[in-house]
Amino acid sequence: MARPRKRAQLRIDEAELAAFRAGLRRRYTNEEILEELRAAAVRLGRSPTMREFARDPEARVHPQTVIEHFGTWNAAKRTAGLFPRRFLTRMELLEQLRRLGAELGRTPTARDLGDRRRSVPSVSLYAHTFGSLGGALREAGFEVLQGEERLERAIEQGAELAQTLGRLPKMADWAEARRANPAWLSEWQVYRLLDVPRGAWTAFQYLVRERLREDGVEVLPDGALEARGLM
Repeated sequence: MARPRKRAQLRIDEAELAAFRAGLRRRYTNEEILEELRAAAVRLGRSPTMREFARDPEARVHPQTVIEHFGTWNAAKRTAGLFPRRFLTRMELLEQLRRLGAELGRTPTARDLGDRRRSVPSVSLYAHTFGSLGGALREAGFEVLQGEERLERAIEQGAELAQTLGRLPKMADWAEARRANPAWLSEWQVYRLLDVPRGAWTAFQYLVRERLREDGVEVLPDGALEARGLM
């Protein structure tokens, strides 16, 4: 019959415990941990919470190890370039917009944020914090046009595009031009600027034609520009 075991001593030497724990766990470098976080974000499609990271079967690092290296979970994610959706301050959110604007050399758009969704805060977070992305952009110091100002800018751009094409731009022409310059409104945003029952794009072409005529450029009935009016 087996002898009863003695109860384990409850007194623990902290230094020996620390050495014991260090021997049990693999030593990860900070960069290895950051790569684990980034890889988890790619698999998940967004910046992972601590619980999501712990449940990720491909993650090799325990969340507590992440915290031990970086102090807090969110500090680790910031270092990895993964911005926590709920814990950024207003100033931090604005600074991210300014950095992105400096990188792009223009006012950031919702598409820009969507294209960088694993490295910059989401449009929905800006909308939740500032009321809209436009509100955040204005507070960050960017020019944000509204209503008639947007339509006026679109008409100016449409006139410039028409002179490049030698005719009034079609929606497909506008879409191609926007791919070259993402700061432009999309063709559908332009379409929705016109409050007409139907044929919004032809209404926009009409406004572009009127602007060209004001500038001394004649537009033929088929939408082509007269050669003598080309610059």
